[in-house]
Amino acid sequence: MKIKNLKCTTVLAISLLIFQSCSTDDSFIDDTDTNTSVSTVKVTDDATQLITEWADLWVSLDQYTERMRPNIVTRSLAYIHLTGYETAVPFMNNYTSNTQRFNGFTINSNVLEDNVNISVALNTAYAIAIDHFMHNLENGVRQNITNFQNEKEEELSAGLSESEIENSEDWGRHVAQRVIAYAQTDRDAEEQIVNPTPRNYIAPIGIGLWTPNENEDAWFPYWREVRTFAITPNESTSIDFDTVLAYSTNTSSDYYEQMNEVYEVSTTARENDNENLWIAEFWADDVEGLMISPPGRQFSIANQLIRQNDLTFDRTLELLLRLGFALNDAAVSAWDDKYTYNIERPSNYITEYIDEGFTTNLSKFIEEANPAFPSYPSGHATFAGVSAGVFIGFFGTDNINFTDTTYSDFTDLEFNGTPRSFSSFSEMATENAYSRVPLGVHVEQDAIEGLRLGYEISDAINSINLQ
Repeated sequence: MKIKNLKCTTVLAISLLIFQSCSTDDSFIDDTDTNTSVSTVKVTDDATQLITEWADLWVSLDQYTERMRPNIVTRSLAYIHLTGYETAVPFMNNYTSNTQRFNGFTINSNVLEDNVNISVALNTAYAIAIDHFMHNLENGVRQNITNFQNEKEEELSAGLSESEIENSEDWGRHVAQRVIAYAQTDRDAEEQIVNPTPRNYIAPIGIGLWTPNENEDAWFPYWREVRTFAITPNESTSIDFDTVLAYSTNTSSDYYEQMNEVYEVSTTARENDNENLWIAEFWADDVEGLMISPPGRQFSIANQLIRQNDLTFDRTLELLLRLGFALNDAAVSAWDDKYTYNIERPSNYITEYIDEGFTTNLSKFIEEANPAFPSYPSGHATFAGVSAGVFIGFFGTDNINFTDTTYSDFTDLEFNGTPRSFSSFSEMATENAYSRVPLGVHVEQDAIEGLRLGYEISDAINSINLQ
């Protein structure tokens, strides 16, 4: 979404709806000193350190994407971390290549020489993959990829022979090229990357249905056709919006009450500058040039967890691969449902039946009042649910002691990115999902369904046997 003129805001609890679909144990994940930026925390494993540094760079690039959010970003992350995983899998005990899982995905193992250095190979592979899959970046930003690659190459090559360096770079280059070639066989995705707002899409007309505003085009109406890695939209379940929240203008109806909740909560948040507004802005992740993307936020969280738990490189790559697959598949299923039900944004209803002067708390950051696609289910909620499900499955617990410091190193913030702390993954996901209510862009039912769908997709991701 296009950024507009900004104004600084300071802010302050949203009452959380408990939404939990997973059993947990009593262990927890230790947090680092919350006064220290997580990006400064060093890990024991040298390869893990390199991976987290590339992840930090990626997050900095994600802030400056153009016409990629959120769908193209989810796909990019899946293939970037497939590249990292496949580059290192020959060095990972008891892990297997995805060439055995995906038809048409091939890697020539003969390219791998005996003296390959894993860090040099990863450095080359990440540079190529990130440069390719971060398709659209603001002018001048892309050069940071080459600059970082060269910086790390000089550092990592110290003490290595020319043969080791050459063979390592050849392996990383080969894997990245094979992943790119595999991605390009997904013609539906490749076409939508070029044209995310196809003019041939015509939104249905009807009471309570979403249509683009004047001079606005629907984003990613055909994303349901994009390749998935674990579960397709036909395999995931879907709850018909009308069965749980039937359209009505009756002030005592559930539909009206949920719309009015958005109006009251978001208006009060703005007028009182309270914690609901902090929550809304902290999780917004909508605005290119100002914030990172919603799926990018989940990778920022993952990178913090990797450092806090001092993961080995193979566990790191497994987590990032699963999360990439999860967010990719979540976007495909969520956008399938969005354009199946075509439910209106709450601001449309509110301005017609409650307050014609209403605007969302997102509108101060962007040209429009809402993202340009249907409301149900919430994409943020789906991404939050699927990520929480992956984290719970990976760490074997829902209990954490975690402070999200994603925006701590950002300067000149025009929104409240002050770190927030959580005692469980599900608590964090629920707050993320329900942040869209005080932001003014979703009703509660959008968040409920997004979380449900996300957890369902995470079950499919967690069932992938990588060993």
